Amino acid sequence: MKILLPPSEGKTPAQNGPALDLDGLSAPELRSQRERVLAALKKVSKRSDALERLGVGASLAQDVERNTVLDTIACAPALLTYSGVLYEAMGASALVAAADDDEVLRERLHDVLVFSALFGRVHGLDVIPAYRLAMKTELADLGRLTSFWKPILAESSPLSPAEVALDCRSSDYRSAWPGPNDRVVTMGAVTVKDGKRRVVSHWAKFYRGQFAGRLLADERPLPESTDELVARAQEFYDVEFTPHTASKPAALTIVLGD
Repeated sequence: MKILLPPSEGKTPAQNGPALDLDGLSAPELRSQRERVLAALKKVSKRSDALERLGVGASLAQDVERNTVLDTIACAPALLTYSGVLYEAMGASALVAAADDDEVLRERLHDVLVFSALFGRVHGLDVIPAYRLAMKTELADLGRLTSFWKPILAESSPLSPAEVALDCRSSDYRSAWPGPNDRVVTMGAVTVKDGKRRVVSHWAKFYRGQFAGRLLADERPLPESTDELVARAQEFYDVEFTPHTASKPAALTIVLGD
């Protein structure tokens, strides 16, 4: 099984570590496209209107300035570089630390795939810099990055035949690689109060990260089928499962009570 994650908007710059090595990243077939996006991002980030073009405010000027030197600054594993609610709930830093002495866990973290506007996708232990770039951005002559990456990622499926994926991504990153509807299971959450349902938006990230972390930390192998995935979720949550259709992937929904 693969676990598909979105990147975080905020990222934690490495204090020390190696410089970016595009040749050392997973999915080497994406190297030339990564190089193109990196070059375009560095160029745009040097412009006087860089903040506007990247769709960020003045408070993020330092992040944009960092974009100009991404190939020389220190890098860290992706699961330490990305931050925020999902990664904290996942216990990402503890998982990376434990993987140093646990070969099985280390291999599992290779099955955690983060979809990225800069790199297309990376696995959990790929070593990357802290960058500022969103998938919805229109970047120079590359256009909107969702559209740029979609045909490229379509030719670079991370799933082996019959393998399933737990999809914890947001819509922009899901659009870049939707995956096969019969093998992808999206995850969300709803609250039920006074008989009324409401979709959980921001805090759904917490439950996605928490469940992903529980799967990775479990001594049992990762689920090998949709049925196994649902059964694991039922160990922790009240869940509903909606099978896939021709136009939509399956959906696993955590139901939160009062």
